[in-house]
Amino acid sequence: MPLGDGVVIRSRRVVLPDGERAADVVVRGGRIEQVAAHGAVGGRGVTDLGALVLMPGLVDTHVHVNEPGRTEWEGFASATRAAAAGGVTTIVDMPLNSVPPTTSSAGLSAKRKAAEGRLWVDVGFWGGAVPGNLGELELLHRAGVFGFKSFLAPSGVDEFPHLTGPAELVAALTEQTRLGALAIVHAEDPAVLDAAPNVGGARYRDFLASRPDAAESVAVAGLLDCARRTGARVHLLHVSSAAVLPLLRQARADGVRVTAETCPHYLTLAAEQVPDGDTAFKCCPPIRDAANRELLWQALAAGEFAAVVSDHSPSTSELKLSQHLGGSGDFAAAWGGIASLQVGLPAVWTEARRRGHSPADVVRWMAAGPAGLVGLSGVKGAIAPGCDADLVAFDPDGEFTVRPDQLHHKNPVTPYAGRTLTGLVRRTWLRGRVVDLDGAPHGRQLVRR
Repeated sequence: MPLGDGVVIRSRRVVLPDGERAADVVVRGGRIEQVAAHGAVGGRGVTDLGALVLMPGLVDTHVHVNEPGRTEWEGFASATRAAAAGGVTTIVDMPLNSVPPTTSSAGLSAKRKAAEGRLWVDVGFWGGAVPGNLGELELLHRAGVFGFKSFLAPSGVDEFPHLTGPAELVAALTEQTRLGALAIVHAEDPAVLDAAPNVGGARYRDFLASRPDAAESVAVAGLLDCARRTGARVHLLHVSSAAVLPLLRQARADGVRVTAETCPHYLTLAAEQVPDGDTAFKCCPPIRDAANRELLWQALAAGEFAAVVSDHSPSTSELKLSQHLGGSGDFAAAWGGIASLQVGLPAVWTEARRRGHSPADVVRWMAAGPAGLVGLSGVKGAIAPGCDADLVAFDPDGEFTVRPDQLHHKNPVTPYAGRTLTGLVRRTWLRGRVVDLDGAPHGRQLVRR
C-alpha cells in the first residue's frame, strides 16, 4: 500500500485499545489516519522503531505549572519540556499556585496569555471553586475549563482558600451540577488535621503522624455524602490512603458518580524509605507505608482508579528546605509537593513490570484513563483512527539513574534523585511531529469539548 503524502511509524509492539501487536500507524494532517498491518505501508516517510514500544502520549490531568506569579517554581516552557521528555503530550494545569489563580475569567485569561508560544505539549486548564466565586463558575465553564478544583482543607496558598464546611461544598457542587461540570476535590479534613500531633522537625514519621489516614477517610465520607445530596459528578484527587477505597466502592454501588486517581509517588515510594530531613518526599496527603502501597496497587489492578497522574507540584529549592540542599529538613515548614512530571512513566513502569503488568496496563492508567476523565477520548490517549498523532517510542528495558540536574523541571528537587528506573522515552511526537526540546514549540491550548 503506497503511503502518499503521509508518514508512518512502524513497530513490532504497538499498544492499541484492544491490545499490543505489530502494526504500521499512518499519520496524516496531524491525526492517525489508520492502523495497518505491520509492513503493509511502503514508500518514503517510514520510521521503523523495531522492538521499541509505540504507545500513545500520556495525558497528565494533575500538573501545577505555577505561571504566572510563581514562575520561579515552574513555568509553561519548563513544565511542557519536562512533560515531552517524559512521554506526556497533554497536561491539564491546576488553578492554584499561580497568581492570579484560575478562579475567575480574568485569572484564566492571564494563564492563557502566559502560555502563548511556550508550550511543547498541549495544555488545558482547570478552574477553581473557592468561597465567594460561585458567580464566576459559569463564565469559566463557558470559556472551556475542564472542571473545577476545590480544597476541603487549607491549600497552602492564601489566594486559593478552601471550602469551609458542608454548606459551602454543597453550594459549589450544586452549581457545578447545574453546569454539567466535573468537580475535582482535594479531600483532607481540617478538624482531623488540627487534632493530629504536629511537632515539626526532620523526622518523617512525625510528619506522617500529622496527616493520618483519617484525614482522608473522614473528608471523603463527607464529600460522598454531599455528592449523594446534589447528584454531582466528583473526582477524588491524589488518593494516598487505602482507607478510602471501601468508601468509594460503597458509593459507586449506591450510584454516586465518583472517580478517583492516585499518583506515581504513592505507587512507587514508601514511608519506610523516606530519609529524615529529605523533604523532597513531602506531599499532602503524604506517602504512606509499604503495606498501604500494596493495597493501592491491588485497587489499581482491579480498575478502581480512573487515572494515575503526577500531581507535579514543585517549588524552589529554598522552599523545600531539604537537608541535602543545606536546608533545615523541617517537614512541617517545607513546601509540600512532589516534582515528578518527567519521570512518572518510568517510575510507574518500574514497579508495574515487577508486578507482572504490561505496557498496555500503563497506557490504560496514564493515557486512556485520564483522557476519558476530562472528555478527550477519541482525541487523546489512544492509537486509533481520528485521534491526534501524539505518540511515544518507549524502551521498556532501558535503565537510567535519575539525576535532577538533567531533568527539565525548573528546580532540581525530586525524591527520585539517585534512583535507578526502568523505561526510557526515546522519542515523542505531538500531532505527528517530533517534539524538539531545543526547537520551536508547537503545543496548543485546549478547551473542554
